[in-house]
Amino acid sequence: MSPRSPVEQRTLALAGVAQAARIVDLAAKTGSWPTPFVEASIHSLFCFDPDAVDTVFGTPQGIRLGLEQLSACLGLSQDEASADTLRYTLAILQLERRFAPRDDLQAIVHSRLKHTAYKAENFSSDIKGLSANISSIYQDTLSTLPYRIKVTGSAQHLNNPHVADVVRALLMCGVRAAFLWRQLGGTRLKLMFSRGAVRESAARMARDLGVTH
Repeated sequence: MSPRSPVEQRTLALAGVAQAARIVDLAAKTGSWPTPFVEASIHSLFCFDPDAVDTVFGTPQGIRLGLEQLSACLGLSQDEASADTLRYTLAILQLERRFAPRDDLQAIVHSRLKHTAYKAENFSSDIKGLSANISSIYQDTLSTLPYRIKVTGSAQHLNNPHVADVVRALLMCGVRAAFLWRQLGGTRLKLMFSRGAVRESAARMARDLGVTH
């Protein structure tokens, strides 16, 4: 594989945010989610020192939903699902900006994710248990920030503890991807001016993975 360009690297990281955003919306509205992509997003939380952006989500296939969704939500014409995905994506970027200066909270998140990763590797890695652990970390850290993400959907699903755990876990995954995006030089202003290039990059990489738009 040839080295990724800076735009492609930022696109992959932003696709991580979009993937988390899409799954949050699906879980809140339907109470279900695509397990392989949830697993890939959760994997990203345990990738503490990645060699390349591609490895953060396990395999390139692990981020294909995010690439597809990013391409769709940055398009000129959006359906309701794409609009909601974009809303959550921008909200996650905003939450990460509030989280970035909080070294104290970052230290707690890092320590507890290390512990969760150890348990996942040596004991159990089922999504239900991991989601509950990550949800608890989110509640104790990111949920204490002044900026809160409003998740809308079915009260029946959102009141289900497992669904609520998956939603919070994926919001944590989104923040991790947003952090990576910012590390790679991503900014809201740059996204605004390079929206078309990012959309085309996401669409091209999605096609390379066999995703149909």
